Amino acid sequence: MQTIEDKIVSRIYGTGRGWCFTPNNFWDLGKPEAVRIALFRLVRKKTIRRLANGLYDYPRKHAQLGLLSPSSDAVARALSSRGAIRLQPSGAYAANLLGLSEQVPARIVYLTDGASRRVKIGGREIILRRTTPRNMATANRISGTVIQALKFIGKERLTTRHTEILRKKLTADDKKCLVKDRIYAPEWMHKWLMEVGRGTPPNA
Repeated sequence: MQTIEDKIVSRIYGTGRGWCFTPNNFWDLGKPEAVRIALFRLVRKKTIRRLANGLYDYPRKHAQLGLLSPSSDAVARALSSRGAIRLQPSGAYAANLLGLSEQVPARIVYLTDGASRRVKIGGREIILRRTTPRNMATANRISGTVIQALKFIGKERLTTRHTEILRKKLTADDKKCLVKDRIYAPEWMHKWLMEVGRGTPPNA
């Protein structure tokens, strides 16, 4: 008969390296206190790694570099694992994801319709910031990331160079989505989104 620890290990191995998780991911396997004790034991055995209070990962390994840091997306998904919570990259992180900025931010911000949270892992701070339903209307779509990235760049700094990068990066379906979802963007941004989506000059 499998112990709770055995069941937890089986789930971790089945999900694979790079997975970030919290005790919530195992509460169907036993009582919360038993789950926490099992995770504590697995940390001591170095089967898993404790990243922060109540946050763990099954770390990826590199032949030369050893244990690798978890991805920001993996951490954010773990932090938002309670309920059907959506995430939307924003700010400098959104701009970096799209190739609009070479800056790799130390503070990685996700908008969410769940609870606000933040955690520091190494030199990074990952922040979940609760926001309005309008800002989350395009969550989990490329249009949401584009809108947040252009907000970060700002009306005064946005140029055709940015739209050219997006036109090369986005697929035809992405562009259709962008044109459709422009209603959720600030009015000043509409012409730029049309430029990316349909090739209409921003001064048209």
